[in-house]
Order: sequence, then structure tokens, then C-alpha cells
Amino acid sequence: MTVHRGAGPPDAYVEAEIHRMLTEDPDVAEQGITVTRREHALVISGEVESPHRREEILRRVAERFPDEPITSDIGVIRAQAPTQIEELP
Repeated sequence: MTVHRGAGPPDAYVEAEIHRMLTEDPDVAEQGITVTRREHALVISGEVESPHRREEILRRVAERFPDEPITSDIGVIRAQAPTQIEELP
């Protein structure tokens, strides 16, 4: 359900704009990030390869939408090969 708030754009537009910004920006190019609204905050979720990348995404969203409260649910996954051998029983 899209909620229209005062003077701001509808949530669906904000969510789509953030997704497009993160996907089309060559410095970010993140396709696995989702944006939803919970209560009065935008929730940015997904997985990225480093804490630095997560902070860069949050910084860009906050710069573009300075009046929107943002909650991060972005996890960091290991993008490098394992350093130990996995032993199975």
C-alpha cells in the first residue's frame, strides 16, 4: 500500500528512485538492495561485500533524501575465497 505524506512524493516513487540511483550509478551498481517503508522510516536492506560499501550506499541515500529517516538492514557478506578447509563429518 502506498501512503501519501504531505508535500513529499509517494513512497513507491521514493523507493523506485533510490533503487534506480543505486543500480545506475557506476560507482555503486548495486542491484540487490531493496527499499521499503516501515512506520516512518525507509528501510534499506540487502547484502554488500564490505562495510565501506554499506556506508557509501547509506551516505548517498541520506544525501538524496535528507528529510527521510533511514534504517539500515544491509548485511556484509564474504566476497573472498575461504582461507580454511571445511571438514565435513
